[in-house]
Amino acid sequence: MDELLDELEQHYKLNGGRGLAQFRSHLKPVRKAFGDLRAVDVTPKVVDDYIDDRLAGDTKAGVGPRSAATINRETCLLGQAFKLGVQRRLIVMAPHIRSPAENNVRQGFFENPEFEAVATHLPEYLQDFSRFAYLSAWRKGQLRKLEWRDVDRNAGMIVARAENVKNNRPHKIVLEGELAAIIERRWAAREYKTADGGVGISPYVFHRDGLPVGDFRKAWASACRAAGFPGKLFHDLRRSGVRNMVRAGVREGVAMAISGHRTRTILERYNITSDDDLRQAVKQTQEHLNAQPAPAKVVAIASHKK
Repeated sequence: MDELLDELEQHYKLNGGRGLAQFRSHLKPVRKAFGDLRAVDVTPKVVDDYIDDRLAGDTKAGVGPRSAATINRETCLLGQAFKLGVQRRLIVMAPHIRSPAENNVRQGFFENPEFEAVATHLPEYLQDFSRFAYLSAWRKGQLRKLEWRDVDRNAGMIVARAENVKNNRPHKIVLEGELAAIIERRWAAREYKTADGGVGISPYVFHRDGLPVGDFRKAWASACRAAGFPGKLFHDLRRSGVRNMVRAGVREGVAMAISGHRTRTILERYNITSDDDLRQAVKQTQEHLNAQPAPAKVVAIASHKK
């Protein structure tokens, strides 16, 4: 299988595949699970067992359960490797690979006091990173790669390069208010101590000791627990950021341009409502009905028989 997966990776690169890091991220668990097997031994039952294991997770190994969407991205690559192998006559046939049903409706949100409570418990290097994500609804991967060459402080604008954006298009945002203040704080925090005791200047807007922000899941989970909101996800900031814009009266098209969403379908999947939103909608409707003038009373005129 390693040979088939190598063929797939080479094919992906030669055909100008973007998002190579994400491709390799999805391919990594596939290679780990199937790489040492012969292609003929990767039966539908073996793939089903892989899917079930990924859905359940492995607490002993410190691996949590993976979503159906993530697993489908992984098994899709496995299927592509088999298909390419058949086309190139490296193997005779490919196994049937099932896909677990995906539930893409997201429901996690932060109200502003909740976010502020979590932010106070975050390490200093994550506070501005998280605040920018909350206000802009940008993806954390995009923020990690943000460099000072992408920022025009004089014009008050950031233009993330296409290669660092999920949809492979440059992504622009105007710096106003707190977003501008965050960038100025980060500009003042560019320096870091090098291993030899010197001083370096980080090219990254958000950095830790000069390097891009790495895996911070433990720090994030710890801050959420300390604030009394265990289980909150960092991605909830993105959903909340979009919802805050919509609540503030920003047109959906403009909110999508700021957050980087390409289609309204994503907003619908986010199900951007809360119980308070629904309660307010019912209240507004009732107030509208109550404000309607009462209908005029119609008095029936009795008919007179001759």
